[in-house]
Amino acid sequence: MTTAEEAPVHILWMNGGLGCDGDSVALTAATQPSIEEIVLGALPGLPKIAVHWPLIDFECGPEQGADNFIEWWHKADRGELDPFVLVVEGSIPNEAIKSEGYWCGFGNNPDTGQPMTTSEWLDRLAPKALAVLAVGTCATYGGIHAMAGNPTGAMGVPDYLGWKWRSKAGIPIVCVPGCPIHPDNLSETILYLLYQAAGKAPMIPLDEALRPTWLFGATVHEGCDRGGYYEQGEFAKEYGSPKCLVKLGCWGPVVKCNVPKRGWINGVGGCPNVGGICIACTMPGFPDKFMPFMDPPPGSRVSATGSRVYGGVMRRLRKITERKVDKEPAWRKKGRELTTGYKAPW
Repeated sequence: MTTAEEAPVHILWMNGGLGCDGDSVALTAATQPSIEEIVLGALPGLPKIAVHWPLIDFECGPEQGADNFIEWWHKADRGELDPFVLVVEGSIPNEAIKSEGYWCGFGNNPDTGQPMTTSEWLDRLAPKALAVLAVGTCATYGGIHAMAGNPTGAMGVPDYLGWKWRSKAGIPIVCVPGCPIHPDNLSETILYLLYQAAGKAPMIPLDEALRPTWLFGATVHEGCDRGGYYEQGEFAKEYGSPKCLVKLGCWGPVVKCNVPKRGWINGVGGCPNVGGICIACTMPGFPDKFMPFMDPPPGSRVSATGSRVYGGVMRRLRKITERKVDKEPAWRKKGRELTTGYKAPW
């Protein structure tokens, strides 16, 4: 019989918001750690885990199957699951701005037989959760669905619950943005929260946008392989060039994201690494503040001009040094003869 000490930490994953399930799909590619390592408890010190995630719960339907999937949510609502981490994928629409129907839901209310809206689940479960984790840019800041002119009044979890919201354990909303999310950024954050639940990690460090600081503390530019070209004032004029992509519309110098440094899967890939510009999908202002995509950022003309002037001078100076150091020392000669100026003392 399961004792209180052996009770698992439940992960309730709700993908009933406005979204494309791209973050769920991305998590299947995580390797550091993998979702399998987390679920199977293969990492030292992890508490026992029970994951309720639509993507992998293949035996269950919303109201039927080997196990009633949505019943786990009702158990959490009744206070029968403790502790649990609530994971939210997709933006939260405003259900109060229409006269009938609903924007999005997740399962049905057993009392009425009607769909339970995403926002109602948040209202019911957020106060009971150990932590609330918003995954992907839609859930964190609203994303595409919250851009100007949208009819749903969509918003991110912090806008819905409040930016100063805290869980019953005192944990702020944890936001891991990305469109889609970086697989390892998400799995690593889940891992941290589980260690925190086990009392083996301090309070998760977050920045002002509620992002984990160790993942989003530096800009794309600071981790980009193309950064040296920017510093030398060398910019790509067309796709396919290895040079800096700022003049093609890359927002990397001001965007907080670790994808170029980390790669996408197993250290390989990532937007600028494979020739794509950064469109700032990890930022709270995405997409409105960064459109139209492919156009150079407003400040790029000034910064690029300054970089070209400075970089041009530096390139010439470096060429002089390069010509001097790209040769063997004077006492070496090509071939077998070696003159060092050494004189034997005997």
